[in-house]
Amino acid sequence: MAAPLTFGIESQGTSVRAMGDLAAAAERAGLDAAWAPELYDRSATISVAEMANRTERCRVGTAIAYGVGRSPLTLAAEARDLDEVSGGRFVLGIGNGTRRMISDWHGQDPEAPAVRIEELVPLLRRIWNLHEEPVDHEGRFYRLRIKPTGDVAPPARAIPIYTAGVNPRMIESAGRVADGLLGHALFTAEHIAEVVRPAIAKGAAHADRDPADVAVASLMISVVDDDADRARAEAAAQIAFYCSAKTYAALLDSHGFGAAGAAIREAFAAGDFPAMVAAVNDDMVDRMALAGTPDEVKAAAGRYEGILDHLILYAPSYGVSAERAVENANGLVAAFGEQR
Repeated sequence: MAAPLTFGIESQGTSVRAMGDLAAAAERAGLDAAWAPELYDRSATISVAEMANRTERCRVGTAIAYGVGRSPLTLAAEARDLDEVSGGRFVLGIGNGTRRMISDWHGQDPEAPAVRIEELVPLLRRIWNLHEEPVDHEGRFYRLRIKPTGDVAPPARAIPIYTAGVNPRMIESAGRVADGLLGHALFTAEHIAEVVRPAIAKGAAHADRDPADVAVASLMISVVDDDADRARAEAAAQIAFYCSAKTYAALLDSHGFGAAGAAIREAFAAGDFPAMVAAVNDDMVDRMALAGTPDEVKAAAGRYEGILDHLILYAPSYGVSAERAVENANGLVAAFGEQR
């Protein structure tokens, strides 16, 4: 029998201190996890350090930290420290970002992102186990030679690594090398069942692994408000933000939302925010978000039972103030905490 769906919370566009407040509230409400995002103006690992210090029981994780933007040694050290600070509650969620992020933000080779992550994850585990042997690695994307100068303590535990993926080949990487997948906020329940799960199984088969050993988590754009129309409008704005990137055009096409995606990208190029949001139709909001009154949102989340292992309630930041983002995140915690 499948384990019941668990819930976590993530909010973007807030302060580090506010992230700690949110994690503490999530733990009090009985949520399973609190997650930190990363962008050009926010470090996921620093936020998680604050979140770990404000909690005692719930998991804390990065969703995501840019693996491509850090050396393997730095990333491994940050993760080990965060697992120590949290008392063994940390989940390292890593990803590459889009091709443009890889090349323009991080100055790295954007080719073969799946191969990159499949090289990185085992390398991190080797670094964590330096007590067993030195690391001498010469790969396509990473070069590392390190021999400890003294005794190295073994890790307290095997830190879970979740990898992000959008296209099937990137999702397959989670099945090959990771402990879990972090799905994209535009994923629908149908997409997870019909595309994501099979891709994980394909990757697991390639590595002679059991796909049941790979947790499937996904971000879900989530907005609660007593005014359901306001909630849906805020969700539509966040959907529009993601759809403005051509990276997700194939995903939208596969859902029958190709025309809407093209209209959103055209409005984005013209700097017309209202037109971007207007191009998001009701079906997109219904399938790609949880939006409405608290009771409506809780009921809608039920469609992910048996499809996801862990649902990350993602409070939008695009087109809303930081104060509203915090308000919504706390509203989500209150709504889903009531059912536990």
